[in-house]
Amino acid sequence: MDKLFELTWTSFGLIIFSALGIYISVIIMTRICGKRSFSKISSFDFAMTVAVGSIIATTVLSSSVSMLQGIAGLVAVYLLQIGAAFARRNKTVRNLMDNSPLLLMDGNRVIEDNLRKARVTRGDLRSKLREANVTRLSQVKAVVFETTGDISVLHEDGDETLDLWLMKDVRRD
Repeated sequence: MDKLFELTWTSFGLIIFSALGIYISVIIMTRICGKRSFSKISSFDFAMTVAVGSIIATTVLSSSVSMLQGIAGLVAVYLLQIGAAFARRNKTVRNLMDNSPLLLMDGNRVIEDNLRKARVTRGDLRSKLREANVTRLSQVKAVVFETTGDISVLHEDGDETLDLWLMKDVRRD
């Protein structure tokens, strides 16, 4: 129980030093590798963000991981992300790594099979429609379950038709 509330000046200093070192390393690696490192464009990008957060926390708070080990782990994860970005230029690799967006609503018609595939409830769908300021189902042109798990609502904007380019990779199943 005594360890629960123990913090010496030495351990406090080491935490601050590790936090500063790992923070500077994240900034440097993000500048080198680009902002894509923290995007949510694909599930792989999300995994990258979680991995970096985990490495930061472990390095700062665990006495069993040195700052240099944490920095090495960060560099490895960033290099993996860069390698994955290059590999994803190949369509086969991209199909293996990324999910495809899935159509949940086509106009005002809910596609029940796709809701089940995406594990989205009707309540989740209604919530997203309200969030997108949809007041009538007739306003909906399409609802897409994105590769990141986000739900996009495309709705009426006058008499304009939906540009098919926006729906190019969306699975209709």
